[in-house]
Amino acid sequence: MTDSSLTNTVRAWVDGWVVSRGAAEPVAEPWGFTIDVGLPLHTTHHVLTDGGGSAVRKVAGAARTPGRWLKVFEDPEKVLDLLGPDWTPDEPGFLMTAELRHEEPGAVPAGHRLRTWTHGGVTKALVTRDDGAFAARGQIARGGPARPAVVDQIETAPEHRRKGLGSLVMRTLQNAAVEEGATTGVLGGTPDGRALYEALGWRVIAPLVSVYYDPKAP
Repeated sequence: MTDSSLTNTVRAWVDGWVVSRGAAEPVAEPWGFTIDVGLPLHTTHHVLTDGGGSAVRKVAGAARTPGRWLKVFEDPEKVLDLLGPDWTPDEPGFLMTAELRHEEPGAVPAGHRLRTWTHGGVTKALVTRDDGAFAARGQIARGGPARPAVVDQIETAPEHRRKGLGSLVMRTLQNAAVEEGATTGVLGGTPDGRALYEALGWRVIAPLVSVYYDPKAP
């Protein structure tokens, strides 16, 4: 993937993510985007499309406030070597894409139910047991009619894994996006979710490093 293609994919991910999370509109920067999230531990995210060392050092140097996060699409070792001990890495991540098409989501397992709803441009899928206990969830959003769909917050309760619920949620969300005209999808995946996404046809296009400012006590 060329640098311009990666930048365009990151922009699509950013645009859909802010819709999904209800964050502020992204502000374009020379090195990427700034997003005000507004949560105590996630006040602001700085998403770097220029992952060069000078850009990382510059943004990190100006973002030394608790609650600030950096998102960089580079190998973790390269990024972490540029930052001091006051920056703490989150779990490794991956930027992934897929061509979207309608697929049969599969049957809801016995003893479970699936609900979907759309509000504010975000479609959510929730799987619970018949008694209402949480089993799995996820959501999908788009940053505009011509933009890729962004899959977000896929989660399966530990006791409900390996039952096909992750695939059920993903295909349900994918079908909802296809019905709205989306042809491609983007997501930021974790190591736990990567195998599921790859089994469903998603591919990794870049590493995703997430670090947050966490000053150490003297």
